[in-house]
Amino acid sequence: MKLNSASRLLRATALAGVAAAAFTHAQMACAEDAAGADAEPDDAIVVTGSILASQQASVEAKRKAINMTDIASADAAARFPDQSAAGALARLPGVAVQRDQGQERYIQVRGAPNRWTSVSIDGVPMVGVDEGGDTRAFRFDAIPAVMLSEMVINKSLTSNLQADAIVATIDLKTYSPLDRLGFHVDGDVGYGLMGHGGGQQRQGSLRVSWSNDSFGIVLGGSHYLRDQITDNREPGYDDTGEPTTFSVRSYKLERYNNGLFGGIEWSPEEGQKLYAKVIWSEFADNEERNQYDFAVSGDTVTGISGMFNDGKYRNRNTIGLIGGDYDDFNGFTASFKANYAKTVNTTDLPLVRSSMSTVGDMTYTLDDPRFPIFSDNDGSFSQTNLSQAGTILLPLEQRTESDSYTVKFDMAKELGDLTLSAGLLYADRDIAGNVMSTSSYAAIGYVGSLIGQPFNVNDYVTSTGWDTDYPLGLSLNYVDNKAMRRGAEATLAAMEAAGLFDPAGVIEDTTRYNQREKTLAGYLMGTFVKGPLTVAGGVRIENYSMDNAGWLNIEGDYTPKAYSASKTDFFPSLNIRYEASNDIVLRLAGQRGVSRPAYGATRVGASVNDTSKTIEGGNPLLKPEYTWGVDTSVEWYLPGNGIISVGAFYRWVDNVLYSAQERVNSDFYDTPGFDTRADYLFSGQYNGKSGKLYGVEFNVQKQFDFLPGALSGFGLQGNLTLLDGDFEAPDKNGVLQTYDFQGMSRTIANASLFYEKYGLSARVSYQWRSHWLDTLGGLGSGEYRAAYENLDVTLRYAVTDDFTLYADLANLTNETYVAYADSLSHPTEVERIGARYLFGVRFSY
Repeated sequence: MKLNSASRLLRATALAGVAAAAFTHAQMACAEDAAGADAEPDDAIVVTGSILASQQASVEAKRKAINMTDIASADAAARFPDQSAAGALARLPGVAVQRDQGQERYIQVRGAPNRWTSVSIDGVPMVGVDEGGDTRAFRFDAIPAVMLSEMVINKSLTSNLQADAIVATIDLKTYSPLDRLGFHVDGDVGYGLMGHGGGQQRQGSLRVSWSNDSFGIVLGGSHYLRDQITDNREPGYDDTGEPTTFSVRSYKLERYNNGLFGGIEWSPEEGQKLYAKVIWSEFADNEERNQYDFAVSGDTVTGISGMFNDGKYRNRNTIGLIGGDYDDFNGFTASFKANYAKTVNTTDLPLVRSSMSTVGDMTYTLDDPRFPIFSDNDGSFSQTNLSQAGTILLPLEQRTESDSYTVKFDMAKELGDLTLSAGLLYADRDIAGNVMSTSSYAAIGYVGSLIGQPFNVNDYVTSTGWDTDYPLGLSLNYVDNKAMRRGAEATLAAMEAAGLFDPAGVIEDTTRYNQREKTLAGYLMGTFVKGPLTVAGGVRIENYSMDNAGWLNIEGDYTPKAYSASKTDFFPSLNIRYEASNDIVLRLAGQRGVSRPAYGATRVGASVNDTSKTIEGGNPLLKPEYTWGVDTSVEWYLPGNGIISVGAFYRWVDNVLYSAQERVNSDFYDTPGFDTRADYLFSGQYNGKSGKLYGVEFNVQKQFDFLPGALSGFGLQGNLTLLDGDFEAPDKNGVLQTYDFQGMSRTIANASLFYEKYGLSARVSYQWRSHWLDTLGGLGSGEYRAAYENLDVTLRYAVTDDFTLYADLANLTNETYVAYADSLSHPTEVERIGARYLFGVRFSY
């Protein structure tokens, strides 16, 4: 499998190199001919078509940028089969995407942990608050691509950008109605199917805008939905690597994204603008789980249990922004922005679990380690053999809510070749929530029947067989998850009335946190431009404070606890840009950045056991991760709309975060009369030692405009990123070991061959990333994700200038996503969702 993937990558790289060399040679010849005819370089190519126009705009913006950037325009997002910002950004150099059941969610720039990439919307910093506050990573699947005009990945920092970024900060820029005069209506409607299960896939968007010379307004909305079935297998192993259990799962999912946005802009004079914008977005996941866990010994099945749920996941964002830009304010340029952002993330996951009363004579074979095949040797297996007495309910609930207020002011003054810039930012954020806990459960089998609410899990087994592509050997039927949830909730309500269940105990107090963070930042930057040389240097000063409150559970006795910290840091940056010729741009950059730990990880709440001398919970003493970094690149801008570039970077990182079990080594958990907990074993997150991340990025984009006739419609986009790095942390014995960074693939490749001419716009896109470490435990163990590829095809045909037919065909390789422990022979998760087919129309008036 590795050899096949590697050979495919080598062939793709070789072909890209040959193609690049060929069109580069031809392009140079064309440029020489043009020079002989006294033609200006900018007039050599006439660009038409949406792909080419958006590509040219992105390349030109990259060329003019002071710092190292990669840019995707809104049209580029619409031309790919991507419904969210995550899928569109994954096409850019050095960008990998983390998927949840096949759907893009998090962005990893340069293979680094997703927490090392920060996000802003229209220049205002945003902080991600995911399930339980376990990460600050921003969820890009909650932002529909249709509301954006441009996505900018800043790979090197300038002082006017937030310092909370180790590898990159991404600015999502929303649509401006003043960009187009008059009345405009843009939108699309599409419908299709999921290849696995045949569920529907649909999307629609509408954007209405109007503007004159001074006033503009825009309103819009979007909707995307998919009904999918996910095949899933999750084996477990003992210390010798022998299987101990096989979890066989089928998920029936309804996932949808909704978005609404609006904006008003007023430009009373040239260079002056006032605006107000509102964005609301929602990601929802309705998950029905059917799961059977087969305990095994040797080749014999020794026990079977089932787990079922009708779960609800929600992530909602509300963002309000007002601001103004002034290009000539008493000789200064200035901008002001005030932002309110609210994020609410909830999980409602009532898991019903029951064991089989009898197993019978059942064995299994494992010719393919991904797919156990079970044999019911005596014909005694029955899904309706789940024990009513052994049925329990885990009423899992989680809610995290963040309210933030941000004010940002920037100004600049041009003094000949030197431009001085300065600015202030103040952010005030309240975060309250809890991490997921399984400490509370209710027995709802016979206990329920004793209070007049019988609950028998077997009553909910249907006659509908699983829709699965995976071999199994057994025939399994779906349960009615929704009806089962109603029955379980009715049983719990009766138990509560009888005093047998307390819903207040579902969320353990030690999992809760209540935090307030404040950031006050200021910067001073100078940009010097002299001929082909641009030097931008400055320093950013940030004071960050955190007030943290929670509860300690000391063997059933709850004690309130609080912790506050404040620190001022300096973040210098330097960017040098040099135009070696009309076509060559050289860059060199240096910076210092920071990444702060997640809210749930730093919570005060913890459970203390004085008998076993252990503590489990949050670690408010965690330090931020700091980095020093350098970047350099050579960019060759080809006539027309092309680019060939090579970039390299290096990051030195201190205080790398990881999960572990180590000695407390502090008096934080001591209480009056009990001051000996410094040597307890603590299970949670720690700061490791130093780490390093480095890599090289290759990028090529070009239309083959030098080819004759119809062949000139072909073009190529491709990028290849090679990465390496590691960090040091102690193992379970306290010995310093070296570990990979979570989420770092050593190779990331994207390639697209497109054709655009005569109203036809077509693109074949291929993505590949090598394996990476997904989770790292404190015992030196970890879970890896295997390499995978994605092949997508998009087709567009412009019936008229305003009306386009389209087809988006995604995941045509029907990829199987595999997680594994030490090798592919020990998979820990095997998942597949199938291809996706979407057809529709786009319109623009």
